[in-house]
Amino acid sequence: MAPLDEELTLEMRVRDFVVKYGFIIITVGLLAYFMLTLPSFRNPASIMSMLKFASVTAILGLGLTFSMVVGGMDLSIGSTAGLAVQLAAMTMVFYNQVGGMAIAAVLAGGLVVGLANALLIVVLKVPDMLATLGMMFVIQGAKLIPVNGQSISAGMVMSDGTQAPGRFTPDFLAIDRTRVPLGFVDVPLPVIIMLVLAFASWFFLARTKWGRMMYAIGSNPDAARIAGIRVGFYKGLAYVLSAVFASIGGMILVSRIGQGDVSAGASSLLEAVAVALVGTSVLGIGKPNAWGTVLGAVLIAILVTGLTMNGFPYYFQDTAKGSVLILALIFSYTISRKKTRFVPAV
Repeated sequence: MAPLDEELTLEMRVRDFVVKYGFIIITVGLLAYFMLTLPSFRNPASIMSMLKFASVTAILGLGLTFSMVVGGMDLSIGSTAGLAVQLAAMTMVFYNQVGGMAIAAVLAGGLVVGLANALLIVVLKVPDMLATLGMMFVIQGAKLIPVNGQSISAGMVMSDGTQAPGRFTPDFLAIDRTRVPLGFVDVPLPVIIMLVLAFASWFFLARTKWGRMMYAIGSNPDAARIAGIRVGFYKGLAYVLSAVFASIGGMILVSRIGQGDVSAGASSLLEAVAVALVGTSVLGIGKPNAWGTVLGAVLIAILVTGLTMNGFPYYFQDTAKGSVLILALIFSYTISRKKTRFVPAV
């Protein structure tokens, strides 16, 4: 082999290695650095708390992953999570119902939003980003109407002047506060929910014909339609799954904060988009995928937690998140797609 060929082969191998394992190396390196410099970071309980912090973003990111797989983008997931917060709070505080009813209301709300998005996108042919953007604004306003723009808490005075009869029930609050003993560490229930949903999403997308059809639609919808794939059905299913996952994330969030905060979910959209896009660069896959999304959420959680423990101000976190996202985009769209350099004839 000529020296020039050997040089090109070595360059391609290095590039392939960086693309495939770069983000995993960065994640492990950041974790090792913070463990060495911050003693509290070595505590397994601290690691579990960090994963618990990442769980809501990861679950919303998994929902967004479904819409990205079919070549779309669900901009309503943050508002859907906020709607879940309001629905759960109203069910328990306003109507004095048990936690099980609140969970049912949250999932039903997510299903309705997903079906509405599917109707707009599949039946009425509204572009997905415009449809979900409109739905985002509709939900943001509609969820405030029944409560007159107020956050919901136990004992609050309702619009008719009476006191709210209910409260957040212990069984519902246990969603975020339960820890499951596993060897030498207690694993928070939200982490388990995150991992179960991640595995189910990975299995559905990577190991079933439905998932493969969704990827085919995202790659080339016209070719998928010619091949006999029901493009409309699978696109609609993707948006329903996205909304239901957002509702589950919102359910965990309201269980964590213990009140119907009107601002809940406001920043969730951008965080979910960030982790889903970061996930496309994991293992050089170059496409939306479940485990990549979860790793993206974990990477950002490690970064934010480490910066916070090191005393960096909160506003520095957005800069750090943006830097990680830009780096991920470089991995996905620059390094991984770099062509073999031009070699002039001699």
